This record gives sequence, structure tokens and C-alpha cells, in this order.
Amino acid sequence: MLLDTPVCDFGWKAPEFSLKDADGKLHRMSDHLTDKGLLVMFICNHCPYVQRIAERLAADTRQLMDQGIGVLAVMSNDYQRHPLDAPDNMKRFAAEYGFAFPYLVDEDQSVGREYGAICTPDFFGFNGKGELQYRGRLDDAKMADSADREAELLKAMGQIASTGQGPQIQHPSMGCSIKWRD
Repeated sequence: MLLDTPVCDFGWKAPEFSLKDADGKLHRMSDHLTDKGLLVMFICNHCPYVQRIAERLAADTRQLMDQGIGVLAVMSNDYQRHPLDAPDNMKRFAAEYGFAFPYLVDEDQSVGREYGAICTPDFFGFNGKGELQYRGRLDDAKMADSADREAELLKAMGQIASTGQGPQIQHPSMGCSIKWRD
């Protein structure tokens, strides 16, 4: 099911969480929040939207990390019903696309619910105080050719890092629904 993310709720405080990556290493959200900000994104392996942007996502997030912005990815899907999203496949997917950020398992789906994640991908860009400043899309290429894309997330996070404020005009991300347990 194709869904769009809601409009950015500027100033909403990032809830703390601790999640493990596929290797069992624990990551706390606040340990990745830098004075330049933090990107928390909800992604999964099996979503065609995430698959389509994975290379661009890896490249853009490397640039963000090089600028001192923290980056975390969270996988909240019910991987018992969707085994392509299981931790072993998360490791494979991250390696295939060269993800440099921690890719975390939201086993009980509590982080996805607390953040109000809607779809994959769903991007939450926070300033250095942990206040939401971006809830938009990666870029304007969508599922099309990305040669002349506008890297909206990259630009927004750069603006947040330098000013603490996100852009007023944001376009919603779209993708597959989060696969919640019944």
C-alpha cells in the first residue's frame, strides 16, 4: 500500500530509544545526536521504494555523516511475516548498498509507533537540540531517473546543521506501509 508521510511537526522532540543492529550491538539515539543534528529514517529491505533509492541514500547519508550529522536507520516491519526484512537480510542489504550508518532492528515495533512512522522510507531530520525540522522525501526523483535530481534531504539537513531550522517547504516521502503486527 502506497502512503505519504504527514507534514513536519516543527519542534517535536525526538524520543530516546535503544535498539540493536543485526549483529546485536546496542545503539542509543542520543549517542548519535550531534550538535549538527540527527537523521532517523525508517526503511526496510523488501520495499521497492527503498530498493530504488538505496544507492542514493547511501551516498547522501555518507555526505551527512562527513558533515558531522548523525544518521540512524530503523527497520520496524514485522519480519516474522516478511522474512526479507529479517536481521540477516538487513546485514546483506546494508552491505550490498554500502550503508555506513547503523541499521537497527525495532523488534517490538515500539520505536516506529512512538515516532509515528508511516511508510518506508520515512525520514525524520532533527536539529542539534533533538527538535524535528524535516519530514520530507530523499529527493524529487521518486522512482524515476535520478540524474538531475534535487537532493532535498541532503540540502535540508545541511540547512538544519548550519541554522538549526529546516526548510518551510517540504514534500512528503512516499513508500510502502510499515508492516505492523496485528
